Amino acid sequence: MSYVDGFVIPVPKENVEAYKKMSLECGKVWKEYGALEFRECIGDDVPPGKVTSFPLSVDLKEGEAVVFSWIVYASRAARDEINDKVMKDPRIAHYMDPKNMPFDGKRMIFGGFEMMIDL
Repeated sequence: MSYVDGFVIPVPKENVEAYKKMSLECGKVWKEYGALEFRECIGDDVPPGKVTSFPLSVDLKEGEAVVFSWIVYASRAARDEINDKVMKDPRIAHYMDPKNMPFDGKRMIFGGFEMMIDL
């Protein structure tokens, strides 16, 4: 089964275009190194919760949108190998510096997941 990296990110609405630009550039690099899918989705129907929710998970502020993203790999080993290459790629080094990120990286939630069901 495949392996997936998942992300939930608060992006200031004024930075959505900059985020899209960054994501398109980074996505090309991930795909070039072997990622099977690179998906970015912006919240459209993301209700706030009282106990749990996407907005609560990233401490969403006024004027921000929730972005839900995932990258699919053939396996955990492929993910580790691809991510190692991506993190060393000079084409996206600029975006790896927190000062250049169009979002607050300290509030990004991320993790790696084994695919359990794939219909």
